[in-house]
Amino acid sequence: MRTRAVAAGVVLCTCLSLSGCSSPIADMPSLDAEAIVRPKEPGGYLPVNDVPRVRETPIISPEERAKIEKELTAMRDRQASATTGLKDR
Repeated sequence: MRTRAVAAGVVLCTCLSLSGCSSPIADMPSLDAEAIVRPKEPGGYLPVNDVPRVRETPIISPEERAKIEKELTAMRDRQASATTGLKDR
């Protein structure tokens, strides 16, 4: 009697685990080429292989860019010197 219950439990668990791997027939692709429906408007995301175009004019001027890079370099140097002083303690 106990082995029959264990066997029934094993069969039930197997059926439940295998049913999770199946896919409904409605989700399967059809073989009819006309059945493929494409949206009229493109989605919000770019296709995988489509890259955005390069801007012809930069967003910021070269002078502003140089100024920002100079400020960031100065900040990095100040931070590096501050952390070096902490390590020496």
